[in-house]
Amino acid sequence: MSSPTEPKRSRRRATAQVRRRRALAALIAVLVLVGGATTAGIAIALSRTTDAAATASTPSSTPTPTPTPTPTPLTPSQQLLTTTTDPNACAVSFQGEAIADPPMLETQGALYSGLPIPARDGFVFAGWYATPADAASFTVPARVNGSKLVACTDQEITLYGSWKTPADNAAENARIPILMYHQFTTNPGGESGWLRGNYAYIGDFDAHMSHIATGGFYLPTWDELSALIDARLWLPNHSVVVTDDDADQSWFDLAAPVVGKYQVLTTSFMITAYRQDPPPNPWVLRRSHTHDMHKAGANGKGLMVNLSAQEIAADMETSAQVLGVKEVMAYPFGHYNETSKEGLRLAGFEMARTIDPGYVTIGTDKLALPVQRINYGMGLDALVRLIG
Repeated sequence: MSSPTEPKRSRRRATAQVRRRRALAALIAVLVLVGGATTAGIAIALSRTTDAAATASTPSSTPTPTPTPTPTPLTPSQQLLTTTTDPNACAVSFQGEAIADPPMLETQGALYSGLPIPARDGFVFAGWYATPADAASFTVPARVNGSKLVACTDQEITLYGSWKTPADNAAENARIPILMYHQFTTNPGGESGWLRGNYAYIGDFDAHMSHIATGGFYLPTWDELSALIDARLWLPNHSVVVTDDDADQSWFDLAAPVVGKYQVLTTSFMITAYRQDPPPNPWVLRRSHTHDMHKAGANGKGLMVNLSAQEIAADMETSAQVLGVKEVMAYPFGHYNETSKEGLRLAGFEMARTIDPGYVTIGTDKLALPVQRINYGMGLDALVRLIG
């Protein structure tokens, strides 16, 4: 309801407007009579009078301030990226049923490292995949692990996990071959001497790596192999692990370039007292062949079965300091016993590879991993018989 004084104010404003119009008309008439008026002058007078009237009739008001927009909260991946200035950093997020692992930083252009292996009651983890559809169908070529280089968009990527049942895992009955190579030669006729069998012809090695790279094989990492043994991870039967003993110069000169060409994850077991070369390419993992125990003891057998557990542990600690990792080692000459195993446990090593023939399965002794030895003259057909 309006106040009693409002009609009076309205009448006063109307009266004032009438007076201003009359004054303007009188002014224009005077200008015309004296003959000094121009059209422009009359327009200026009219404009000023009109502006004054508008100013007088428009009440003053305070402008409404524009509100400051609320910033969009950062996602966990974006928050993680604020902790680094590395332009190659990639925040990896994880999604999937019953998966709550936080994002982690990886480095673009390097192999994935330390991807989590989630646990869920009544299920076995079945790996990380590039898309939800791949995860649902367990598409092996799209499975992502430490054999793949990190590549992301705008420094972020999401991996999708999936699950199998323990019954599914048992039915797969994965039998994983670990291939063991030694030295390499460019001579199709092989080398002479008592180590002749150790020298794989590089042409055969090239054919082997090509078969693995193009044959749809999955390349498990050592932590994945450990999880398979514990029945915590499903691996397809079409899997293979490639290793080399001794890190011989022929490995660096001949074999490593082939590994790089086909991008096949391999492990080179290095005697760190003899050489400490950096990895020749991203697909080569350096692991221990002991620091200085690749020699015979008093009984003619390797030092691994001649030294005490404490002495073995000390040597392995030195090797781990050089390589920067404790994970898996290879027994020199394949010699080991319970004391050897105890020394490795004391040093913090979980796995060890023997020269005993066989395949890694659920329940395999982690400190006595079997292998498939590759000798000179084993061409592609021989490899297919071993790994499919």
